[in-house]
Amino acid sequence: MYFLSGWPKRLLCPAEAREPPLRIQADPQRTLFAVLSRSQLGIWYNRPSVLIVSYKESSKAALQFGPYDQAEWRPDSTMIAVSTENGYIMFFHLPLARDKYLYEPVYPKGSPHMKGTPHYKEEQCAPSLNLEKKQVLDLQASITSLQSMLEDLLVATIDGFLHLIHWDGMMNGRKAINLCTVPFSVDLHSSRGSYLGFEDVHIKDMEYCATLDGFAVVFNDGRVGFITPMSSGFTAEQLHGVWAQDVLDGTCVAVNNKYRLMAFGCTNGSVQVYTIDHSTGAMQLSHKLELTPKQYPDIWNKTGAVKLIRWSPDSCVVMVTWECGGLSLWSVFGAQLICTLGGDFANRSDGTKKDPLKISSMSWGAEGYHLWVIDANSSGMERVGKNESQHFGILQFQFIKSALTVNPCISNQEQVLLQGEDRLYLNCGDAIQAQNPRNSATHSEHKAVRERGHFSDGSLDSQGLSTLLGHRHWHVVQIHNTYLEINWPIRFSAIDKMGQNVAVVGKFGFAHYSLLSKKWKLFGNITQEQNMTVTGGLAWWNDFVVIACYNLSDRQEELRVYLRTANLDNAFAHITKVQAETLLLSVFRDIVILFRADCSICLYSIKRKPNGPNPTTSIQVLQEVSMSRYIPHPFLVVSVTLTSVRTETGISLKMPQQACEAESIMLNLAGQLIMVQRDRSGPQIREKESNPNQRKLLPFCAPVVLAQSVENVWTTCRSNKQKRHLLEALWLSCGGSGMKVWLPLFPRDHRKPHSFLSRRIMLPFHINIYPLAVLFEDALVLGAVNDTVLYDCLYTHSSAAEHVEVLFPFCIVERTSQIYLHHILRQLLVRNLGEQALLLAHSCATLPYFPHVLELMLHEVLEEEATSRDPIPDPLLPTVAKFITEFPLFLQTVVHCARKTEYALWNYLFAAVGNPKDLFEECLMAQDLDTAASYLIILQNMEVPAVSRQHATLLFNTALEQGKWDLCRHMIRFLKAIGSGESETPPPTPTTQVC
Repeated sequence: MYFLSGWPKRLLCPAEAREPPLRIQADPQRTLFAVLSRSQLGIWYNRPSVLIVSYKESSKAALQFGPYDQAEWRPDSTMIAVSTENGYIMFFHLPLARDKYLYEPVYPKGSPHMKGTPHYKEEQCAPSLNLEKKQVLDLQASITSLQSMLEDLLVATIDGFLHLIHWDGMMNGRKAINLCTVPFSVDLHSSRGSYLGFEDVHIKDMEYCATLDGFAVVFNDGRVGFITPMSSGFTAEQLHGVWAQDVLDGTCVAVNNKYRLMAFGCTNGSVQVYTIDHSTGAMQLSHKLELTPKQYPDIWNKTGAVKLIRWSPDSCVVMVTWECGGLSLWSVFGAQLICTLGGDFANRSDGTKKDPLKISSMSWGAEGYHLWVIDANSSGMERVGKNESQHFGILQFQFIKSALTVNPCISNQEQVLLQGEDRLYLNCGDAIQAQNPRNSATHSEHKAVRERGHFSDGSLDSQGLSTLLGHRHWHVVQIHNTYLEINWPIRFSAIDKMGQNVAVVGKFGFAHYSLLSKKWKLFGNITQEQNMTVTGGLAWWNDFVVIACYNLSDRQEELRVYLRTANLDNAFAHITKVQAETLLLSVFRDIVILFRADCSICLYSIKRKPNGPNPTTSIQVLQEVSMSRYIPHPFLVVSVTLTSVRTETGISLKMPQQACEAESIMLNLAGQLIMVQRDRSGPQIREKESNPNQRKLLPFCAPVVLAQSVENVWTTCRSNKQKRHLLEALWLSCGGSGMKVWLPLFPRDHRKPHSFLSRRIMLPFHINIYPLAVLFEDALVLGAVNDTVLYDCLYTHSSAAEHVEVLFPFCIVERTSQIYLHHILRQLLVRNLGEQALLLAHSCATLPYFPHVLELMLHEVLEEEATSRDPIPDPLLPTVAKFITEFPLFLQTVVHCARKTEYALWNYLFAAVGNPKDLFEECLMAQDLDTAASYLIILQNMEVPAVSRQHATLLFNTALEQGKWDLCRHMIRFLKAIGSGESETPPPTPTTQVC
C-alpha cells in the first residue's frame, strides 16, 4: 500500500531563524505548508521544498499575544489563522505577487522550456507570496483547538466554549456555545440526553468530518464523542452529541472523510477507530490499531500515549506517533505496514539501542509522497562552525504507494504497480525480458530494490506458472522529466494486462511508456495537454488508453480513447461527451463503466474500428443505473467494478458462456462492498433472437451488502473450466482482518445441486503480507514489503549525530508472494465441505508447490491443536489427515511435516494419520524407498532400537534388489549408528540423519 523509500531529507531553516519549529500544517491543496515557531510564521512550498515567506512578531507583540500555538488554513488557501497561548487569533492574508516567481530555473539558450511551454513558471517556480496580518481577535481564554468548517472557523477554548468565527475575523453575530448546554446520549434516537455536568470540561482536540456532517471531539477528561447539528443551524439548541461509551482515555482525533471513520488516540498507546451506525446514530467501534506483544515484545506497552494521528491525502493509510517516540503506518482497516519501534529503526549496527524519533508535529504532502515531520528531539538541528548559530530542520520522509490507492480500476489485473513522485515500480516477468533482452533503465541508487519471495529457489520455473514470479527485480521506470516538470505530482497510473505498457497522469494531460521500446510518448501539442485534466482515472483496453477527463477550454466532461501506437494527439482520439463529472472509471472486457458525481453508473460498449494505419474506437451507451438512493455522498465510493460474479453459479454450470458476461456491479462504499446483480427473474432474452449491438440489457436488482471493512477487490474476466473455483471467486482485502474469498460451490459430476445449499460461501483467512495482486490460476498473492539497510558504520561517532544516514536506516522495497490455497482448503473442511475442498484441490494438483500446500495445512492444524491448553471438542486434524490420503503425495506430506515438527507432537500427529510402521510398509509397497528412509528417523525416535534395526534391514535389502547403491550406503551407516544394544526405550531425540 504505502512504503518508505530511501532516507528522509532534511530541510534546513534559514540561519536567521533562531527558534526551533514547533508545528507544521499543510493547506487543503497540500501545496503550501505553514511552519510555526514561538514568534515566527513561515510559509514553505512543496516543490521545490523551500521557504517562501516568513513573518516574525515583534518582541512587544510577542509578549502581549504569547507564543504561537496552532495554525489553520482557509479552504481556498488565501488566509491562515494562528492561535496563541494567551487566547488570541491572528488572521494572516497571503496575497500573490503577480508575474513574480521565486527559485526560477535557468535553461540554456534554445531550450524548448524558454517560451514554448505555457505557464511553465507557475509550475516550475515557487510563487512569490506576501504575509500580511489583517486581524487580531481576543477570545479571553486559552485556545485548545482550531478547525476550518466550510466558510467558518470553529474555535474551542479552555473555558468550555465553542466559537464560530468568520474568516474576516468577525463573530458573525452568533453567541459562543457553552458545551455544558449541548445534550449528549449514546445515540441520536434517545429522547433526552445528558449534559457534561462539569464546569471545567472543555474540548482538547477536534476535527470536522464533512461526510458525517459533524465533528469528532476529545474532551480534557478523556471522553470522546461526535457532535452534529440536528438541523442547518449551529446553536446549542440545534447541536447533539453522541458518546463513545468505551473510551475514557482519549488524547487526540483524526477523521477519514472517504471511509467515514474517526480515529481516537488513547493513553494506553492504542488507536480506536469508530464509525457512525446510521440506523441508530450511535458510535460503533470499527477496529483498533495497536502493537502486539508477539511482534514487539519489548516496547508494545511502553509507547506512552498516542500523540498524533494523520490520515493520508487519499485516505488509504494513517500515520500514528506516540509520546515516547516512534512512527507507525496502518492501512485504513488496520493492517500494519511500517513501524519504527523495531528492527534497524530501533537498533544500531553494533547492537546498541537508538532513541526513538519523537515527533511534535507532522503533515502529509501532495498525493502522500512525502511526510513533513518536526522532530521534538531537535535531531534535525545542525551546528555550523565553531560559533553557536545553528540550523533547525524539518524531516521529509519519502513514500511510494500502490496504484490501487488512487486508481482501483486495475484491481482485475495480476501486476503489482507502485508509483512514486517521479518513477514507477513494476513486477513485469520474464516475458518482457524475452522479447527485449536489454536491461531495464534503472537508477543505480535503486539497485537495492529487489524481490524476496517464498519461492526463490527456481522451483517455480514451470511452463504453466505465471511469469510474474520469474523476474527477480523491480523494473523501475523513470517518468519523463519534460512531462513531470509541469505536471507534478503524478496522480494516477495504470498498466495493461500484458504488463508491457504503462500510463501516468499528472496535473494535466497524461503520458504513456512502452517497456519493449523503452520510450515515452507525450503530447506533441502542449496546449492539448494543458487543456485536459483527468478526473476519474484511466485504464488500458487492448492497445488503447481510456480516460475520463474534463476539457478546460470547452468546459465539458469527456470520455476519451487514445491509440497507443499513434501520436499522442487529440486528432487520433475518440471523444465522447459525458453529462456529469466522472469520479471512477473501470474496464470489463469490452465494456467501460463510469461512476459519476450524480451517483449514477453508466455502461459503455467499446469496439475497435479499423481505420487505415490508425484504427479508432466506437463508443455507445449501453445502460445507465442511478444509485442515488443508496449512496449518501459520491465521494464515499472507493471503487466500482463490473464483474461476471453472480449468486446462481449452479445454474450457470450448463451455460459456461455466461461466466464471462457482465453480471453484476461491485461497489465499495466507504469499505462496505455492495453487489448490484442483474435481475434474471423476468422474461429472458435469447441470444439468437437479438442483435448484440441492439440488445437491451437486463435491469439490475436492489443492492446487497457482501462484506464490511473492504479495502481492495480482485476479480477476473477470464474463464478456465479446470479452475472455476479460483477464477469465478471474488477476492477481498480487509486490512487487519486479512483476506476473504467469496467462493462458488459447484455440484460434483454435474449433479443437480441441493436446494438447501448456498451457491457461494465467504471464507476469511490471514496472510503475512499486504496483498497487492492476486494470481488467480496460480493460487498466489503478490505484495511488497519494506526492508532496511544500516549505513551508520560509515560515519565516525563524532559526526554521527549530524547525519540522517545514522539516525535512520536506508529503506528499500522488496517483492514478496504467499500461498493462500491451504487456508481455503482448511476453511472448507471446517465447514464440512470436504467435497468442495477436493474439487478445488484436484484442480490445483498440477501446481509445482501443491505438495507444499498440503504440508502447510497439516502442519498448521497440528501446531494449533497439539499445543492447545484447552480440550478441543471437534478436532480438525483427523479430517485433514483423511483429506490428504486422497492424494498420491500423502506419505511424503506426512513425513515432511513430521520432520519439521517438534518431537513432542509426533504422537498426536501419528494418532491421526496412522502408525509410522504401517506408513513405512506402504512406502515399500509403493517402491518409494526415499520416503521410506525418511520414516526410519520417525521409527528410531518412537520405537525401540530392535524395531528400527528390523525396518532398516528390510529397506537395505529392498535397496539392494533395486540397485540403489547410495541408499544402501546410508542404510549401512544408519545400522552402525544404532548399534547392537537391546534397550527397550527409544532415544529421546534423533541420533542419525538419513538423507
